[in-house]
Amino acid sequence: MFPTHRPRRIRRTPLLRDLVRETQLHPEDLIYPMFVQETAPRPEPINSMPGQMRHTVDSLVAECEKTAESGVRAIILFGIPEKKDAVGTGAYAEDGIVQRAVRAIKERKLPLLVITDVCMCEYTSHGHCGEIKDGDVANDPSLDLLSKTAVSQVQAGADLVAPSDMMDGRVAAIRKSLDREGFSDVAILSYAAKYASAFYGPFREAAGSAPQFGDRQSYQMDPANVREALKEVYTDIEEGADMVMVKPALAYLDVIRAVKESTNIPVAAYNVSGEYAMIEFAAKAGAIDRERIIREVLTSIRRAGADLILTYHAVEVAGWLKQ
Repeated sequence: MFPTHRPRRIRRTPLLRDLVRETQLHPEDLIYPMFVQETAPRPEPINSMPGQMRHTVDSLVAECEKTAESGVRAIILFGIPEKKDAVGTGAYAEDGIVQRAVRAIKERKLPLLVITDVCMCEYTSHGHCGEIKDGDVANDPSLDLLSKTAVSQVQAGADLVAPSDMMDGRVAAIRKSLDREGFSDVAILSYAAKYASAFYGPFREAAGSAPQFGDRQSYQMDPANVREALKEVYTDIEEGADMVMVKPALAYLDVIRAVKESTNIPVAAYNVSGEYAMIEFAAKAGAIDRERIIREVLTSIRRAGADLILTYHAVEVAGWLKQ
């Protein structure tokens, strides 16, 4: 009891606080999401995500060089094709935009793990994450499209594939296809608990991936559910996922904690576009201390249990951490 117990003793100086800090952020914990397009001859700023760009292949490679220099060791790529169709042909085309980008990055031999997003929504004319039949996404036919996409990306040089579609059975289908093509050593990072969230708005503007009809609630998760998230996680692990992800992060810290405590594989969390945009626009309005908020947000995600954090602030934060 007081005065014997004085917790403030170990908060008195920065050096002492650093010594006893429970949660640490490192550049190696961060994954940098990047957009690459074939729809414009030069990189374009994303209005709803200040500081982020829709890259050309050349500008993407230049940004990857800066990313590697920062100490960040992984990126995840999202492609924006020039043409879209009902079955997302550009997602699995040998000369697709992501495939070309992966080859260009790999040619530079950068110390970066290249992760590719496996989904159809950026490539389909209807903006949904699979093939449409009778007005809804048909689960089983979509598995073939997703598997072809994953194989095509790995053939181009991707180190890791990350299915984000939320179709049932996609991890098993992708694992089987990769193994059959001789890629049994390529890992799968599954978007296992991906919620039907309002925080994705800026991303959909950036990638041109908003649904042209309806919404994605029939395949993305209900924000009210936690037990269902664990079921999704367990199922993906059984099907062969090597890592699992919770998306979004800030409104789902309890889900991150639940997943971390009930699994024994790496857990990632996606600090998504809406979470990024809220900070940037609030900082622009002078309402917050930008650097302190970013550090606090990422620390909270790490403290909740995330081993890896996908964040658009990755390169900037890595620079702060190195200092």
